[in-house]
Amino acid sequence: MKKNFFFQGLVLIAAGLFMTACTGKTAGNTESGDSLTLSGLNPAFFATDSTALYALTNPNGMEVCFTNFGGRIVSIMVPDKNGNMTDVCLGHDDIDDYMQYGAEGCNFGALIGRYGNRIAKGQFTLDGESYQLPINNGPNSLHGGGPIAFHNRIWDAKQIDAQTLEFTTFSADGEDGYPGNINVKVTYTLTDDNALQITYQATTDKATVLNLTNHCYFNLSGDGSKDCLDEVLWLDADKFTAVDADVAVTGEVLDVEGTPFDFRTPTAIGERIDDESNEQIVNGHGYDHNWILNASDINKAFASLYDPNTGIFMEMFTDQPGVQFYAGNFLDGSFVGKKGVKYPRRSAFCFETQHYPDSPNHPEWPSTTLRPGEEYLTTTIYKFSTK
Repeated sequence: MKKNFFFQGLVLIAAGLFMTACTGKTAGNTESGDSLTLSGLNPAFFATDSTALYALTNPNGMEVCFTNFGGRIVSIMVPDKNGNMTDVCLGHDDIDDYMQYGAEGCNFGALIGRYGNRIAKGQFTLDGESYQLPINNGPNSLHGGGPIAFHNRIWDAKQIDAQTLEFTTFSADGEDGYPGNINVKVTYTLTDDNALQITYQATTDKATVLNLTNHCYFNLSGDGSKDCLDEVLWLDADKFTAVDADVAVTGEVLDVEGTPFDFRTPTAIGERIDDESNEQIVNGHGYDHNWILNASDINKAFASLYDPNTGIFMEMFTDQPGVQFYAGNFLDGSFVGKKGVKYPRRSAFCFETQHYPDSPNHPEWPSTTLRPGEEYLTTTIYKFSTK
């Protein structure tokens, strides 16, 4: 295994020594380094004193791999229309690259918190008290903001069975400027019907704001070397939240009708993504917006994504009120991914289920406040099939 002790040291210090002992084994009880995963990953390249590679498999042969650095999804292997197993998410081949590029702000597959998306100027007021968060995205705080945000820390990992993996962490009062001691558990479950279910749970001892999500980059073509703008999106949303030139929400809610943001009829993502006659397309550099879902029902799909070449079809379910659809506008080939592929612009898409960005500063929107005695509990599902 190649070593990069400089970046490992930075991340471990930044993570506040949230460490677990490396098990030396993959989830399937295979000795580290003895075999590769279905996606071709070498568990030995993820094994340090505090990190490991974990794999979930189901009876259909589907496999999803994870690392506890950032609680990340590393690979998702699903069959295409011809039965060929295909990796449909971007990521890296080893832990050193995750730590290096993570330090540069890359969130491939990561758990995001305490607050997914942007908080304007990194400021909010709760129960009359003002809080200042780290500024890391123009004038705003993005995805927690600080060096110990959830995507930059080592989570405790517990393998429940071949199809279930738990990640847990503790975030102290005042960490990255947020109030409250919180305990967080995220459970990944690979179901028998080829769905990856993510369940988020948390409690606090002091009123706080919380908005957890996952930052998986999906590419249903399985080829991260080029854009996938021919993939077809359906998204059940009549409205979206407008953004300014810094991609922070303005507070205005816009109708999708008659705009490039209308995916209520399945449409190729690339068809209108560069329509510079639309101010929101210009501000977001394409799609990087929160859609307000017509239904927050875990039993009803809110979106689907389809690749016409592989035939892979992904349905999405959530109980959250919104989803940030990000079309990989800021990928630029500088991140070296799995098998040495440099990921170009718009080579993958993110669907970050969430409450709306900057909700703590918009009391008219669904609240992200969590109080003592309450449980934060939300679920998102990505289900795969072919057509």
